[in-house]
Amino acid sequence: MQWNKQGELLKEGDIVRFEKLADTLEIIAQHGADALYTGDLAKDLVSDIQSAGGTISLEDLRSFRASELGAWEVALGEYDMYFPPPPAGGATLSFILNTMLGFNLNSASLEGDEKVLTFHRYIETCKFANGLKKFIKDPNFASQTEAVEIIQKHFADKVRAKISPDHTYDASYYNVTPYLDSHGTTHVSVLAEDGMAVSVTSTINYIFGSRIFSPKTGILLNNELVDFCGRTDQIHAGEQPPSSMSPMILHSSSQKHTVVIGASGGSMITTGMALTLMNFLWFGKTLKDSIDAPVVYVDSKNVPNFEPLFDKIVKESLNKMGHRGSSNSTVFYNVVNAVSKENSCIEAVSDSRKHGKAAGY
Repeated sequence: MQWNKQGELLKEGDIVRFEKLADTLEIIAQHGADALYTGDLAKDLVSDIQSAGGTISLEDLRSFRASELGAWEVALGEYDMYFPPPPAGGATLSFILNTMLGFNLNSASLEGDEKVLTFHRYIETCKFANGLKKFIKDPNFASQTEAVEIIQKHFADKVRAKISPDHTYDASYYNVTPYLDSHGTTHVSVLAEDGMAVSVTSTINYIFGSRIFSPKTGILLNNELVDFCGRTDQIHAGEQPPSSMSPMILHSSSQKHTVVIGASGGSMITTGMALTLMNFLWFGKTLKDSIDAPVVYVDSKNVPNFEPLFDKIVKESLNKMGHRGSSNSTVFYNVVNAVSKENSCIEAVSDSRKHGKAAGY
């Protein structure tokens, strides 16, 4: 996929032809999902997986069913947030937003010393969020008591009170369990003519998943089991791994405003979405500027990673407070797509980091 017929590495703008995958998608489009789960495609896919040393059987594909669960609803000021329950990551994002909401942020929060304080508080909140990720588990195999507690306002209030305005702490203070960072996923946000809104995130985990594909079908195989690493003591058959995916819809009846938002970027999804929503709802930025604004991402080791164009003065001030991070080692995969509808005005933005474009009519 990475080289042309002359053996040259593909460049940006070159056309990639993956004909086997195109054929597979056409078959699914014509004959429905059963073609993949029980038809000849299933036989070809299982054959390729087993030939590569995998253990998936035809019965595994035939018996699989996607879970259809009701969205969790959490208040965020004048807005109601709707997002999938665990093992998706919306509960963690909700916790960050409600913790930051209590600092009464506005456009002045990005001026002078207040900007340093705002990002200090944000980084500290993300460190606590890292410590909570171990509670995001498949509800079919684990209690949801802790996950439900994470989205409560009183819990955000409790954590907010533990954030110092002028210094940071050792990792043990945030009760963090190290885990592997991930980088995959893709997202689309859609607003229909009748007002129906859909936010969809999908993933094969890492970029190109396991880097193995089925020669007979062209399907790229995922490496989703990596998401269990560092977050659980054991894996059960049929258990879904925890994820940072957080497709979300926010609605305010009082402001007649709906935001359909989501992101790709694996572990960076939470940062991309949280800072976008803070910029858009509280700091007075346009939707495009909210998405384009440079971010700071707190990784699984609680190290802040600053996007190259992040404010250097703020970064230096944060370093002096104990937030010694990096702006060189991390490739930023946070890619946010969002649609905003306020009264009759609709705006759609696709993140320029991935050279995306919004489409409508």
